[in-house]
Amino acid sequence: MKKLFLLLILFAISAHAQTPETKRYTKVPKGYLMVLKQGDDLFKELEKFAITENIPSANLTGMGFASSVTFGFFNSQTKQFERQEFKKVEIASLNGTIAQKLGKYSIHAHGVVTGRDFTAHGGHMLFATVGTGSVEIMILVHDKTFVRQYDPKIGADVLCLENCK
Repeated sequence: MKKLFLLLILFAISAHAQTPETKRYTKVPKGYLMVLKQGDDLFKELEKFAITENIPSANLTGMGFASSVTFGFFNSQTKQFERQEFKKVEIASLNGTIAQKLGKYSIHAHGVVTGRDFTAHGGHMLFATVGTGSVEIMILVHDKTFVRQYDPKIGADVLCLENCK
């Protein structure tokens, strides 16, 4: 009975351990390298990473394949994003920040994608799902917590560096 109990405990622990198939990032000298695979939600994986590693704030850069990317162009009159989705594209460039907003992580990313015809589209990334292949992201972690807060003058969130509320 004792052996069966120990085997059950070992099975439970191994079932929750990261495997090479589920591991999404590794520590490197300058921060972290994240590799997302087909079907991964880019923003959800970045948020899970930030929570797990207790990241104060960070900058990120990346590239790869996406089955779907939605960009938003911020309309300063309506204070809303005008959205457009692109499917089966390559992410030629991805840049962004991880900060805090109201006690939660806020990921702000911009990018450029290209299609089969080599036409480029870009802007503020709202959603992205990894396509065939992968997305590679280098994450440079900062030693300070930066806060994204609403600026009423422009009607949008802005990264605050000091004296943040």
